[in-house]
Amino acid sequence: MALGTRKDITLLGQDIQVMRRHLGPVHITIFGIGGAIGAGIFVLSGTVAANMAGPAVALSFALAALACLCAALCYAEFASLISVSGSAYTYAYATMGEFTAWLIGWTLILEYLFSASTIAVGWSGYMTAFLTELHIPFPALVASAPFKVMPGVGLVASGTLINAPAVALIAAMTGLLTIGIRESAFASVLLVSLKIGVILLVVGFGAAYVDTNNWRPFIPDNSGQWGHFGASGVLRGAAVVFFAYAGFDAVSTTSLEARNPKRDVPIGLIASLMITSLIYVAMCLVVTGLTSYTNLSVPQPIFVAIDAVGAKLAWLAPLVNIAAILGLASSTLVAFYGQTRVFYAMSADGLLPPFFSTLHARFRTPYRGTLLVGALIAMVAGVLPIETLGELAAAGTLLAFAIVCTGILVLRQRSPDLPRPFRTPFSPLVPLVGILSCVGLLFTLPLAAWIRLLVWMAIGLLVYWMYSRHHSVAGAALSRVT
Repeated sequence: MALGTRKDITLLGQDIQVMRRHLGPVHITIFGIGGAIGAGIFVLSGTVAANMAGPAVALSFALAALACLCAALCYAEFASLISVSGSAYTYAYATMGEFTAWLIGWTLILEYLFSASTIAVGWSGYMTAFLTELHIPFPALVASAPFKVMPGVGLVASGTLINAPAVALIAAMTGLLTIGIRESAFASVLLVSLKIGVILLVVGFGAAYVDTNNWRPFIPDNSGQWGHFGASGVLRGAAVVFFAYAGFDAVSTTSLEARNPKRDVPIGLIASLMITSLIYVAMCLVVTGLTSYTNLSVPQPIFVAIDAVGAKLAWLAPLVNIAAILGLASSTLVAFYGQTRVFYAMSADGLLPPFFSTLHARFRTPYRGTLLVGALIAMVAGVLPIETLGELAAAGTLLAFAIVCTGILVLRQRSPDLPRPFRTPFSPLVPLVGILSCVGLLFTLPLAAWIRLLVWMAIGLLVYWMYSRHHSVAGAALSRVT
């Protein structure tokens, strides 16, 4: 079988089972916002401000948004052409061949699996802290992972048994996604609406107490070390916060459940990214205006900023905790959803067992794959510390984004006359900027992340060689023709 076998882009989606189409552009936009607004706004904003960019963390988010916009515009063109699940995996299959598609699909599995696990672990921390504030202490023995990272040593026993809150969250998300996307979409709309409401309260009421002296200097002088304030700090900050936007790409996996995917998915992609960017920038400006950026190197920077104002905003503190809990829960839902739909698409193509593409007779969801993925995510989230998860998710995201941008250039060359409901503007400039941005950020990851990524890809190559190439639907069709 030729490793470069490509699927006919005009026939994609004609040979797959039909899911229920419940999602309109508003649902899809909110779905994307739910995936993106989570750990980025509640944690990364303070870390980057305190250690890299100062008040210019807002500029770091804006620069990251511009880089991410290039990928979003490329995603949107593909989504308007290829109305099936699978995201970057399916796009690569149609443009660069089966082997590249497999590598991207395997990378997306890495991204979504570890993203969902990471967010679930973060949610667990916020939830247990919130319960403690309510004088309902959660037993420490089952409140965190049984392993922790010790600098210079690696994973060591922590003395606990399991991160039970993280496992419980994944169990709830598994139930939602098994029942159906309509119910999951409703839950996502509710969660996102509540957390955005709280964020707008923080921005609206907090703006009245901003002290502009906290913004001076807006870009602190560089300390003499690259990436530690100054212009290089703003750029390094952009590289870090880029990962805060990663959730929007799960929008492209909703095509099989969108009412009008060629229109609604591109709208959802671009709208969710733009709304998320505005929220990030506004929140960063308010938070760094309420207190000195030097105070924000904490897991809960928004809470710290509000607390600095005193009694005048004390009523907002519990609402911020609730918003963080809701935000991380909805982000977990989106990452989990994306994982199951990539599995579904790869299974439908024969690259993974049919187990993953079997739909429930009543709910019309890939329930078997959802249950298995839920068990895997729960296991990872329950036993591994958050430090070991985030970098792998970031690596998968950046690689997938770069491949999607490359795919647009390839498709424009090979099939220039295809009817495109949406066209990436200013091509080839936008795709090229997207490729360079993603590859550049990928090389900022530490060596340990690269080693883990290479090990993961080696496992993927083994699976492809032993199973996928022998069961490929496209490969079997090619063999019959030749």
